[in-house]
Amino acid sequence: MMKRIFAGSYLGLLLVMLYAPILIIIIFSFTEAKVLGNWTGFSLKLYRSLLVTGVHHSLASALWNTLIIGLIAAFVSMLLGTMAAIGIFNLRPRARKAVHLVNSIPVLNPDIITAISLFLLFVSLGISQGMTTVILAHISFCTPYVVLSVLPRLIRMNENLYEAALDLGATPFQALRKIMLPELKPGMISGFILAFTLSIDDFVVTLFTIGNQGLETLSTYIYADARKGGLTPELRPLSAIIFISVLLMLLVINRRAAKNKS
Repeated sequence: MMKRIFAGSYLGLLLVMLYAPILIIIIFSFTEAKVLGNWTGFSLKLYRSLLVTGVHHSLASALWNTLIIGLIAAFVSMLLGTMAAIGIFNLRPRARKAVHLVNSIPVLNPDIITAISLFLLFVSLGISQGMTTVILAHISFCTPYVVLSVLPRLIRMNENLYEAALDLGATPFQALRKIMLPELKPGMISGFILAFTLSIDDFVVTLFTIGNQGLETLSTYIYADARKGGLTPELRPLSAIIFISVLLMLLVINRRAAKNKS
């Protein structure tokens, strides 16, 4: 009995530590106070300012840049990571283990090392830094995560299905499109969502590859805003919208996955 109470208390404390800051941001997004923690009454002024009036053009621009970079990087990473996972899976066991280890290095590597390496690479190649370099950088560090999402699906997949499709006259491309991709779809979707989340969340790599042409993402905007002595109040409703959107998306995906299993 005591063990169960202790386990429940520990889990509850952990959940409070994880989600209390987010809950506070959501609550104070419904007041127009400029300082977080100063409740001046219920108001939707910050949401109107963010969504309707468009007062903060630089914030809206940073948000759109973040979404564009994230979607492109996630889509390309999903394609590259899926192809890489298929290639790794078809290697001999010893070679597969070695390549799998190499793929895991960028995941474990500190962001600052990746950022400096990409910065020096772009400088040495004479590539002008901006939107293109940020997208390339995000693709490079997101792709290994997609590989790790797709590989388990390949391992669980029945290899005989692909061989049977070839024996029945399907071309390798047809077998890939009609047999393998439907089996890998959940892993690809998970990899896409993970890559998109990592791209939106990234700051260090973006800071080193964004250049000085005035391009901003949410992470660099928030960093610059904080250095000025405070955060734009409209960041509170924006954070609440992003959190709720991600939560709803995860609930829908998990519900669909549960229906497919049943």
